[in-house]
Amino acid sequence: MWQIWFLPILIVGVTVALSIPVGRYLAWIMDGHYRAPRWLQWLEQCLDTGPQTWKQYAVSLLLFNTVMFVFAFVVLTLQAQAPLNPEDQKTLSPTTIFNTACSFVTNTNLQHYSGEQHLSYFSQLLAIIWLMFVSAAVGFSALTAVIRGLRGDAHMGNYYVDMWRAVVYVFLPSSLIMGVLFLLTGIPMTFDGAAEVTTLEGVIQKIARGPVAALLPIKHLGTNGGGFFGANSAHPFENPSALTNILECINLLIFPFSLLVMFGRMLKNMRHATVIYGVMMLMMACMIMWSVYWDTMQPNPALTARAAMTDSNGKPYEVETRDADGKPIKQQVNVNAVAGLPVDQELGNLEGKELRFGTSAGATFAALTTAVTCGSVNCMHDSLNPLAGLTPLTGMWLNCVFGGKGVGLINMLVYLIVGVFLSGLMVGRTPEYLGKKVEAREMKLAMLALLIHPILVLGPSGLFAALDWGNKAVNNPGPHGFSEILYEFSSASANNGSGFEGLQDTYGFNNNPDPAVYSPQWDIATGLVMLLSRFIPIIAPLALAASLAAKKPTPFTAGTLRTDTFTFGFVLLGTVILVGALLFLPAAVLGPIAEHLGPMPFGG
Repeated sequence: MWQIWFLPILIVGVTVALSIPVGRYLAWIMDGHYRAPRWLQWLEQCLDTGPQTWKQYAVSLLLFNTVMFVFAFVVLTLQAQAPLNPEDQKTLSPTTIFNTACSFVTNTNLQHYSGEQHLSYFSQLLAIIWLMFVSAAVGFSALTAVIRGLRGDAHMGNYYVDMWRAVVYVFLPSSLIMGVLFLLTGIPMTFDGAAEVTTLEGVIQKIARGPVAALLPIKHLGTNGGGFFGANSAHPFENPSALTNILECINLLIFPFSLLVMFGRMLKNMRHATVIYGVMMLMMACMIMWSVYWDTMQPNPALTARAAMTDSNGKPYEVETRDADGKPIKQQVNVNAVAGLPVDQELGNLEGKELRFGTSAGATFAALTTAVTCGSVNCMHDSLNPLAGLTPLTGMWLNCVFGGKGVGLINMLVYLIVGVFLSGLMVGRTPEYLGKKVEAREMKLAMLALLIHPILVLGPSGLFAALDWGNKAVNNPGPHGFSEILYEFSSASANNGSGFEGLQDTYGFNNNPDPAVYSPQWDIATGLVMLLSRFIPIIAPLALAASLAAKKPTPFTAGTLRTDTFTFGFVLLGTVILVGALLFLPAAVLGPIAEHLGPMPFGG
């Protein structure tokens, strides 16, 4: 039993210990207290266009991301003509290029392609890896600007300088260190084409490889999640051993954890940051325990014997439906007994798992990667037990359990503003946060940032579930098929990028004679969702922080709601759970919960 829990405790414990010095370093860098070499200072001065208001900061952010999108689109379009293409990869379909550019610009890394099958090394390096660095720095920079507004600075900083600091002084050195460690563990780094080997049967087999070690560090440090291979971190070249699995888990957690320490240091209010850290940690611990319990400690229901389902009289269930003329009729629902398979399930649900990592590694990774909006996977989420599959969905729905670097904490601050407002209403006092009054303008901006996420998850999910676009693309019928649709849009809107899989959403190369029929609809819909859900929840909090910065501080009195106490921690936790349940519980009931309670697992 203890072996099951040792892995998640080790990963989280080590990361918490590392987050304190790393967070102090981040505050030192982003506040500009470092002394860089002269040539780096000169480059930074060239980028510095001066102090910016929130509007100027937002415009710079959008302009830079537009350039990123255009650059990535051009690189992917010219793939067939570009160098470093030993496997002679052709050009992807236009909708797949659009989706991929949207995905990596927004730090989502949703992949409607398989890296080793569809991308050249040139595309991986110039489009994918470059975007992994700069898109990760966007959320990082936005959080830094929001912190400046919350502490009352006269300006929000400079977007280009913040981007420079995040990339050059944070992501590049950390990626270099981790890249060397990954090389030592056997992860390949080569520009040679696929290796040809002769199998024991005498058949020639191609084994894909490439500059994997260049991509892998920033994939997790930047909470990107996009894999060099289609199997992502379940592939032995991306994650060869239990050691690399632990390192990758620490990598994807370290900056989301450390940003809470940076937040407290920059605000000079560590008690407040500790309360937020504690709330996030409690939610993450619950997600891990739920996932491990319902997957690692429970058998796979598809392999377990089940008795026939009947009513209290021992007769088949009857449901009321209508005939072709619209007249009500009763129809029997026969759910026959299911024989169990002779499979030892002592170690829980092992379907879709890589046992070289440990029995609980898949369920643990699934909880962590969706809590911090990374999207990397080391097991098949589609094969998680139904209630365990609810864990990654919950992480993406709440989107504030640490979340991605920067954006996750911004989302939690939105919940915090809502919690402060509700508390003020309950006691009949004007809500305040950090000594500034929270009024109508701030609440409108907070609700815009909060509600855009469920709108972009539930709206498209319902549309695709009602049309052939979704019904003909799912791999499983019933609640599990609905979960596949719901997961895809949850992942896109949360900028997570992981997939429940089972969806036929890959078009492939532009000359593919047999693409998935509705893949263009999936490409365009998820691409638009990724763009809207990335930038609206960033720009609205920027405006909110600037609005608070412009207000005069109010004196602290006995009636002021303290934000650095256990009481406020429970208020914040209750706000997140209550709002999250109201928004997403009905969808959860139609998907994973219905599948768990239903007659046949995984749609039969």
